[in-house]
Amino acid sequence: MRVLRTPEERFGGLADFDFEPHFVEVPGDDATLRVHYLDEGPPTGEVALLMHGEPSWSYLYRKVVPVLVAAGLRVVAPDLVGFGRSDKPAERGDYSYVRHVEWMRAALFDGLGLVDVTLVGQDWGGLIGLRLVAEHPDRFTRVVAANTGLPTGDQGLSDAFMAWQRYSQETPEMPIGAIVAGGCTSPLSPDAVSAYDAPFPDESYKEGARMFPALVPTRPDDPAASANRRAWDVLAQWNKPFLTAFSDGDPITRGGDAIFCRTVPGANGQPHTTIGGAGHFLQEDRGEELGRVVADFVQTSGA
Repeated sequence: MRVLRTPEERFGGLADFDFEPHFVEVPGDDATLRVHYLDEGPPTGEVALLMHGEPSWSYLYRKVVPVLVAAGLRVVAPDLVGFGRSDKPAERGDYSYVRHVEWMRAALFDGLGLVDVTLVGQDWGGLIGLRLVAEHPDRFTRVVAANTGLPTGDQGLSDAFMAWQRYSQETPEMPIGAIVAGGCTSPLSPDAVSAYDAPFPDESYKEGARMFPALVPTRPDDPAASANRRAWDVLAQWNKPFLTAFSDGDPITRGGDAIFCRTVPGANGQPHTTIGGAGHFLQEDRGEELGRVVADFVQTSGA
């Protein structure tokens, strides 16, 4: 496995991102991968695990982190392998759904030893995070699902997603910052767009970003379909608190909150919310509001 590492100077002086970087190593095929994560707030505080999706990185949560820290939570926000400050395998074939789950499991549980975790998962942060919840339920106390899902390929996905999947495989260049901007309802500053471009000095660093849309199960015989069905079997018995906090302006995941609410027992009676005026990347559009929703949920819900 050939691994690329974004030069650290690419991350200097990012707008509104004065968080200390932390790193943990995980095993890969014939290589050790370095995974970056933020670790803010009291070390002994209850853990809020913020997992980003495609094609963003932990910079996405910069407005959420201070709200949660002010509420007394320890906030851990990893960069998925292939994104942010984390290492980036150079070949598209190095990426698979099961590998992403295992890389995060190794980083968060073997490396950091996280327990009593509240998952906040958006986009692929939910696809990976919910697999971790289902496969290691004793590690988690509650879940917040935000503009995400857990597809098995048994039902069709939205036209908006299928168009995005085709684009990701066909476009000769992936303008990462512009893609994030296009998933927001509020305009991103040029500095923010540059921050989303920072992890990717050139197209060779973007194989993970290109591959992610193709890894979403869209057929019943997808390699990840069986594992996701097993995860749904666990979630269908999940009695711990489960909250949906979807936005009102995301064509990709619209309606996904209803699936969780009718399937997961722990979702019954919870203060589910729709965050208004936000697009797919609701952390950008309404980050402080999402932070308050998560903080209130942690403070008011039992395990």
